[in-house]
Amino acid sequence: MEKDENIRLPFFGIPRILPYVKPYRRLVFFMIMLGGLSSAIDAIYPLFNRYALDHFVGEGTLKGLGVFIVQYIALVLFQTVINYKSTFDCGRMEMFLNRDLRNTAFNHVQTLSFSYFNQNSVGYIHARIMSDTGNIGEMFSWRMMNLVWNGSFIAGIFAVMLFIDARLCAYILLLVPAAVLLMVYFQRKLLFYNRKIRELNSRITGDFNEGITGLRSIKVLCVEEKMTRSFKGDTGDMRRESIREARFSAFFLSSVVMMSSLVLSLVLWKGGSLTREGLMRIGTLSVFLSYALQLLDPIQNIIETLSTFVAVQVNIERFSRLVAEESDVADTPEVVAVYGDTFQPKKENWEELLGDVEFKDVSFQYPDGDELVLEHFNLKVPHGTNVAIVGETGAGKSTLVNLVCRFYEPTKGQVLLDGRDARERSQLWLHSHIGYVLQTPHLFSGTVRDNLRYGKPDASDEEIMAALRMVSAEEIVSRMEKGLDSEVGEGGSLLSTGEKQLLSFARAILKDPRLLVLDEATSSVDTVTEKAIQNAIKTVIKGRTSFVIAHRLSTVVDADVILVVRNGRIIASGTHEELMKEKGYYYSLYHRQYEELVWEGTE
Repeated sequence: MEKDENIRLPFFGIPRILPYVKPYRRLVFFMIMLGGLSSAIDAIYPLFNRYALDHFVGEGTLKGLGVFIVQYIALVLFQTVINYKSTFDCGRMEMFLNRDLRNTAFNHVQTLSFSYFNQNSVGYIHARIMSDTGNIGEMFSWRMMNLVWNGSFIAGIFAVMLFIDARLCAYILLLVPAAVLLMVYFQRKLLFYNRKIRELNSRITGDFNEGITGLRSIKVLCVEEKMTRSFKGDTGDMRRESIREARFSAFFLSSVVMMSSLVLSLVLWKGGSLTREGLMRIGTLSVFLSYALQLLDPIQNIIETLSTFVAVQVNIERFSRLVAEESDVADTPEVVAVYGDTFQPKKENWEELLGDVEFKDVSFQYPDGDELVLEHFNLKVPHGTNVAIVGETGAGKSTLVNLVCRFYEPTKGQVLLDGRDARERSQLWLHSHIGYVLQTPHLFSGTVRDNLRYGKPDASDEEIMAALRMVSAEEIVSRMEKGLDSEVGEGGSLLSTGEKQLLSFARAILKDPRLLVLDEATSSVDTVTEKAIQNAIKTVIKGRTSFVIAHRLSTVVDADVILVVRNGRIIASGTHEELMKEKGYYYSLYHRQYEELVWEGTE
């Protein structure tokens, strides 16, 4: 349950969202105005009943009936127009605010460094961008309108009752505080139960998702009984909490009905006495009965809305925390002024990159780590050099590449590009000169052509086919029914891993990068595809500075320099021949892999 101060101050997070609401202040003004006007009309309707009873029934005449009907119909039509406009404006406000909040959150996420995504799951970020913003948008549209309408309706009811008969209105007011306190108590308890149910529902959804996506592993490991027991436990907890919530809700509704009956009884008792004594007409009593029946519902709705506002404070806090998150890697204002930022680049000021890379007294520690991975590291990589980074799985081979690509900043020292500190130019400028092929390739939903053009948006079909030929992937596209117009599916699901890898390789080459990074590009493909990629690598690295992260040492024996990584540190460097002569860790690693290959070949 939220802290008490949050419950007493249900609007504490609103100032954080006001900058997003400000552009639509006129829309909000008309929403509030029309909502108040609609509730005022609702408060007036019983007065028509009063007039009809007192005049047409009490006096037994139909004089003025036509005018009465015309006025009533005109009021109904007027309110219909108001309700249409206010409902439409609420929908617009919700959509506008959702769009702006989600655009802000998504755009900000694009600027965050890799460390943020290492520390936060995709599900967490997705919930911030979609679910939290959706709840905030609903609060500033439908919930706000609900609060305005019910508040105005209650004020209108009491204004009319005070005007008609202050004595009877005073009796009703005696019961209102008790009803409000009762509703506040119940609403807080219901909010507590609802939060527990939502948490359990999220856990059940996670269990269900894991049970489906991991079905093959579950069967292989023979843990069906364990998974079923866990799922039954969560659904059992959900059932118990739901029953508690249902019992409390039923008690709450019964209490509201009881309070309504008490108010109605009080009105009938006092109003009936006044009517019998001739101090109140039957039409006036009818108005009070109508208002008494309608009074508690808007009070309940206001309390429920305020409780929802309390819950939405969590959404506001999460959203605000996301957009306030600062990236570990950020361009300085001076760099942005010259080169632009991610969304407004000033490409006219961008220089060409030759490809010289130098690590100058670099020390590095990951933001979530407590030890230096690199310490006073120095290395010069002239343009056109092929650098191989080798080591066992989990040794930390990607660290150097992350620094070259400026996915992370050095803790100390400098990474120089063509003799200038990488921080003196924008991230987007640097990334536009980098071609990156990941170990696990990712293709976007769409056609082959669409995916390859992510590397170069204005590429012609001739340029695309040339890139495909360069990486021996032309045959893949020719086999597809629609060629370049063939769909690849979500994440490239319609293609094999090898086909996705070759297409991602072609995408990287299409942009003609000065820096080429291959992150274990052949580790997850078959032998035939590996051979094709190896042949392509020999072709495409010519004239480019390349960093090849490799697990299989046989693929990097021709590299200009090999960096050997162990336990997150570079322990040796040199050519293949130089490292083999040293007979150190690289020597033993190479022979161990060679023996494994020989052993596999004899089976």
